[in-house]
Order: sequence, then C-alpha cells, then structure tokens
Amino acid sequence: MLHTSGRHFLQIPGPTNVPDRVLRAMAAPTIDHRGPVFRDLTRDVLGGLASVVRTRQPVLLFPASGTGAWEAALVNTLAPGDRVLMVETGHFATLWKGIATRLGLEPRFLPGDWRRGVDAAQVQASLADDRAHEIKAVCVVHNETSTAVTSDIAAVRRALDAARHPALLMVDTISSLASIDYRHDEWGVDVTVGASQKGLMLPPGLSFNAASDKALAAHAGARLPRSYWDWGPIRDASEKGFFPYTPATNLLFGLREALAMLQAEGLDNVFARHDRHAEAARRAVRAWGLELLCLNPAEYSSSLTAVLMPAGHDADRLLDVILDRFDMALGVGLGRLAGRVFRIGHLGDLNDLSLAGTLAGVEMGLGLGGVPHRRGGVDAAMDYLASI
Repeated sequence: MLHTSGRHFLQIPGPTNVPDRVLRAMAAPTIDHRGPVFRDLTRDVLGGLASVVRTRQPVLLFPASGTGAWEAALVNTLAPGDRVLMVETGHFATLWKGIATRLGLEPRFLPGDWRRGVDAAQVQASLADDRAHEIKAVCVVHNETSTAVTSDIAAVRRALDAARHPALLMVDTISSLASIDYRHDEWGVDVTVGASQKGLMLPPGLSFNAASDKALAAHAGARLPRSYWDWGPIRDASEKGFFPYTPATNLLFGLREALAMLQAEGLDNVFARHDRHAEAARRAVRAWGLELLCLNPAEYSSSLTAVLMPAGHDADRLLDVILDRFDMALGVGLGRLAGRVFRIGHLGDLNDLSLAGTLAGVEMGLGLGGVPHRRGGVDAAMDYLASI
C-alpha cells in the first residue's frame, strides 16, 4: 500500500477535524466514573455546554450520536398518537420525521424544495388552523447539513407566539452549535438537540438535550416508552456530577478541552470566523461560475457550502477524483440531492490556510473532472480573506 504524504483533508460537514489538544485530552487514562475527579469533570462539561447553548436550563448528556438526541427529545415529551409539526428543509429533517413516525407519533410534514429554510409564516398558519391544539410540538432543523441552509429560529418562536399555540419548540442544532449563533433561552426553545462531532470538534459519540421548564413539565406526563433516553435518571445523576450508567469518560475529557478552546476564543469570535470562511467559500463558488444550492442569502449557512453541479455532471465522480488525487474528502449529496450536489465543510477547527487549501483542491478537481467552470475561485476567496 502506497504511503500518501501530507495530511488528509477532511472537509465534510461533520465529523470534523479533531484538534490536537482535544486528541491529547482524550488520551488521558480512564478514571473512576463514580469518584470525585469525575464528578468535577461532569460539572465542568455541563456548565460549559450550557454556556454554548446559551441557557440556564438543564443540559442532559447522553453517550450517543445526534440521532439518539432526536429520539430523546421526542420520547421525553410526547405520547403515542401525538401530532407534531415538522418542516421538510432537507435530508436530516426527513430523517427526524421518520423517527417520529416509527415512534407512533403523527407528524405533519410541511413540504419544502430543499433550497430554502423554514417558512415561519407557513408554520404560523398551520398552528392557527389547529384550534384544538392537537399539535404538541414543532420540530425544526436550525442548520440543514444536507443543503447548507440555516433557518431563522427566532422567527419560528414568533410564529408560535403569534398563533398563541402551546406546542413545544424543538430545534436540531447538530451542525450549527458552536458555529452559528444560537440562543436557547432568548429564542424560547423548549428542547435543543446537539451532538459532539461538528462545531464542538470531537469525534461522534456524545449528544444532548437542553430542556426548558415547559419541556420538563411535559416530561412528567409523556407516555412514549423510554428507558435509556429517560431524562429523569440522567438529570438526577448529573445534578450530583454522575451518570446513571457507564459514561463515555474519555470523550468527556475531550469535550472539556474543546469547550475551553471555544471559551478562550470567545463565542462571538467563533461565529465571526465561521461567517468569514463561509463567505470566502461562496465567493469561490461564484467565481467558478457554479450555483449555490441555497437560494436566499439571508439563509446561507456558515457551517458548510453546498454546490450544485452543472447539468450532465455527477458530483460523486468529482469527489472521487478529488479524493484520489488530493486526499481530500468532501460531502456527498444526500437523499434527493445524491449525485447533484457536493458540500464543502468549513466548520470546527479551521483557519484561513486550511480553507484556501480546500478550495484549491476543489478548483483543481473541477479541472481534472472535466466540470465546466471558470478559474479564479481560489483567488477570489484569498482576496476576500486578505481584505478583512
């Protein structure tokens, strides 16, 4: 097997590159998860997560992927046959709807074209029509990873308030948290869903819910079956600094280090860095003469950029060329976008030179793959990065 020199460029929109500091932290010896050192670790991590989610409410942490946190949000607050309002913003919103259906809920799925975010007016109209308040929750994805479209969560909260509807507001922040501004308390979110492998700069394996008082009250009467995902034992144990089962100790070491890095940089600076890199990537795409998938500039994602391929050209073939020649992985198109889109991840532990190298790999790959384009995308991105 031939050795490939240099580093592998992992530029998918998650899992993201894990910083050396975090890798070293995870390499620490495992400790007693019922001892005082672990208790302090748990409290550090939960406090740090709350500050990133911007909440004073409990954060309930699970050893699981983000899919587990999706399920936890539903089973802890709802009952069989409950109606939930969900919005088709892309592949991951569709997957969350599938979980709701399999759990015995009755989702109403507002249709979308996968190029726009949540239409708050459409949400408000649906809730206004629900005069009997049969809809028990509104579930939306903040940043749809399959489409690079970010929805306005504050506008969704205003829609619930304008409709005077008591439904819970649940928000998936898996690819937005610690990359795009998010405010659980200020925006009146009832359940936030998050995971470790994107803006939090860890490997997959940790996920969480942040729960409002209203969500915790709903938990008391929720009747969907739950055991592992039950907020009750998690909350009782975490208040003492522990878990009701064996935790992912070394991932927690890494999470504490990642949270320290975010705190040292400052969340506002983290968001500004992601905004800057996203704009540079979009300028490169436009200079190549290619089309962004997201149609509304107000909804552009700062976590990733999704690029439409010209008609007759296969995105997966382009990605194969780029991986083979430059050892760089980009995100494939998912669901209905398979073969039509490639996605450039620019979230997590990233700097200007990492982004410039990524865009250079894309531009060279477009040429080698025979994809019609103009040269100069990297120059456009570098000019922008150098100007601010």
